[in-house]
Amino acid sequence: MVKVMIKTKTSSINLLKSVAGISIALGLSAGASAVGIEDVVDGGNDFAWERIEIPGTKCSDGSQYKFWVYDNPTSTNLVMMFEGGGACWDYESCSGRLGKLGAANPNGIADDFITSQTANFVSPIVNGADPGFPLRSKTDLVTKGWDVAFMPYCTGDVHVGNKVTTYTDPTGIDPPLNFHHMGYNNSTAAFDYMANRFPTIGKFLITGFSAGGVASGALYHAARQRLNLNEGYMLNDSGPLFPAPDASANSRQLHETISVAWDMPSVLSEMPASFDPNDMGSVSRTLAIEYPNDHFAYTGYSTDFNFSRFSYERFFPGIDEAGILNLWREDQALLVDEMNEHSNFSYHIPWNRPINDSHCSTIITFIGSHACPTVRQKKWYEFWEWPWGQDWKCPGTSTSMTDFLSSWINGNNTLRLIEPYNLYNQDDPGMQIIGPQIDGAI
Repeated sequence: MVKVMIKTKTSSINLLKSVAGISIALGLSAGASAVGIEDVVDGGNDFAWERIEIPGTKCSDGSQYKFWVYDNPTSTNLVMMFEGGGACWDYESCSGRLGKLGAANPNGIADDFITSQTANFVSPIVNGADPGFPLRSKTDLVTKGWDVAFMPYCTGDVHVGNKVTTYTDPTGIDPPLNFHHMGYNNSTAAFDYMANRFPTIGKFLITGFSAGGVASGALYHAARQRLNLNEGYMLNDSGPLFPAPDASANSRQLHETISVAWDMPSVLSEMPASFDPNDMGSVSRTLAIEYPNDHFAYTGYSTDFNFSRFSYERFFPGIDEAGILNLWREDQALLVDEMNEHSNFSYHIPWNRPINDSHCSTIITFIGSHACPTVRQKKWYEFWEWPWGQDWKCPGTSTSMTDFLSSWINGNNTLRLIEPYNLYNQDDPGMQIIGPQIDGAI
């Protein structure tokens, strides 16, 4: 459940030097603080954003919740993006004591949040383009020109909680923490606002990354009941609700924990009868059944070592990285089996990307988010093929995230792509340059 904070100055200078081969002597001294990610990356947006504050909506600290809307007068299509940023369910995680295994924006949302580097560069889908880098051109996406609603994340409950609670420090050192898990109230209030603001919607895409990916699926029914739309799409990026029907399921302990911490029964009671309240992972089946003419998709990496840690690390004491990823892939296989049962479910599952612990395939850049189901190591007589030093190749079709989105949304096609084990991205010369710089900037 990624927490993205784009660091701009030093990382951008390093990226410029590494990728373009430009020395600092060319005019960018180490003290050139005016150089930011925007000087290196051809991305972001210049939308005329409108800040929306609905009375009664709150962040975890009780402050006013805010979201942003961009209304393009020439568009009838709408993308609603739910930000990611961890999750929490006890004092250790909600106080920030666990660091990465905590939740984003515990002190609320600033009035200028939407113009921050994080919000401006985090989502190519929102911006309508996969950004350009030195030696790599910018590419327009299917969502270019769409209306946008950007939903920041500040409630620690993947946007779906419904409980105000007090967490007590188990060490007795720090004072109790009053925490508003009010994601569901915030989200549904936003849907009601959007229904009035956009009375008729052509194509509607609800999406999100990490914690926001969970929200995209968990909240789709609530959105669908409130909005008047012609075509519905849901893209969950790396926030899977894995099937967990009983105590033997790998994700069962996580689901039971958040159910209590966030009062999920009060939220899940709003789901249709086809939903199994004893299995949060049944949401995929429910959406496919209830909305047979809508289009659903999941994307994520088979080696995601971020969301997988939230899912298993605290529930399986002593488990190591290999053990966590084994559980992840077991659960991923169950999800794929479920999606295969429904003709309106697509998936795009690459193996690995050495950016952000292989977590989230639609944030910052689509570099390395392609999927090639036939990827394999080169044969001995193929090692002369360019690029030299790359030991892997895709003898079939490698589908980029850009092409996946276009075919899925514009073509209403069902695409099912999953890569086997491979080290293609690790061997890729371009990724070896770009990957560490992007990692250093988020």
